[in-house]
Amino acid sequence: MDAIILQILNGLDKGGAYALIALGLTLIFGTLGVVNFAHGALFMLGAFCAVAFSRLLTISERVRDESVTFFEAYKEIPYLTLWYGDTGQAIVDWAVPLSILLAIPVMLLIGFAMERGLIRFFYKRSHAEQILVTFGLAIVLQEIVKYFFGANPIPMTAPPALAGSADIGALFGMSNISYPMWRIVYFLFSLAVIALVFAFLQLTTFGMVVRAGMADRETVGLLGINIGRKFTIVFGIAAVVAGLAGVMYTPILAPNYHLGMDFLVLSFVVVVVGGMGSLGGAVIAGFLLGILQSLASMTEIKAIVPGIDQIIIYLVAVVVLLVRPRGLMGRRGVMEA
Repeated sequence: MDAIILQILNGLDKGGAYALIALGLTLIFGTLGVVNFAHGALFMLGAFCAVAFSRLLTISERVRDESVTFFEAYKEIPYLTLWYGDTGQAIVDWAVPLSILLAIPVMLLIGFAMERGLIRFFYKRSHAEQILVTFGLAIVLQEIVKYFFGANPIPMTAPPALAGSADIGALFGMSNISYPMWRIVYFLFSLAVIALVFAFLQLTTFGMVVRAGMADRETVGLLGINIGRKFTIVFGIAAVVAGLAGVMYTPILAPNYHLGMDFLVLSFVVVVVGGMGSLGGAVIAGFLLGILQSLASMTEIKAIVPGIDQIIIYLVAVVVLLVRPRGLMGRRGVMEA
């Protein structure tokens, strides 16, 4: 039972990443009708925003290590620590969550640039052409990151206060169940971002216009609303959501240049299972498939069906598409003959 609870928790934080990426994908497809294969690259760029911010905060000075008396020894101390003492060191320690402050404007600008510079020229083109051009863009972004940051994974650490494990056994009336605190933080963070996106779309005038545009873009345009400008902003918001997912995931999985590709295909499967254009479906499918993948990775399950953890998501997608082609919460007629 302990192992099942731990795997469900693993599935929740993994599902949080799937849900956030799929949420952005669904926003873009629902508003612009664009199949964006570069969306995984936005997740990767968010992760490297955290890397860049951390490196900026840890610019160091080489100073003599007074603790070594037998010979001259030196150590690197961040300037923030030298200038501000414990406060500066705390800023360095909390580099990952603080990098959100950099990631939000950077990802917003990247989203605007992608939409205005490339995506808008493919609104009325076929999905095959959209896939080809956005997949090519993803490869370009991947190679740029590889050039500047190298090909090897870059380990990132959670803040010391959140780097340990939490005893969650008490929550289930059990003992000896501990779970990494940062993974719990990531799950809660993903819920907060999802709630903010839905609140924005449901409770604001801008969100109302966007939802109307998702349902009938032509009619909204006839009302004199510049829906194109609003959709550009939505593309930027989707980029921010993917970027924030990448930022906070860095202590869980060390960033590397192909991180986006690793999550891209899985996220598209999540979107298809949830229902193309359904925001709620993307979120539910993200958490559901994350939990199923984690449960399938249990040794007992793999002993019965070897390799099931690698294909479980695709098996679920096949079953859903055969039984309900529009997905769990997709609109009638979408992906149906």
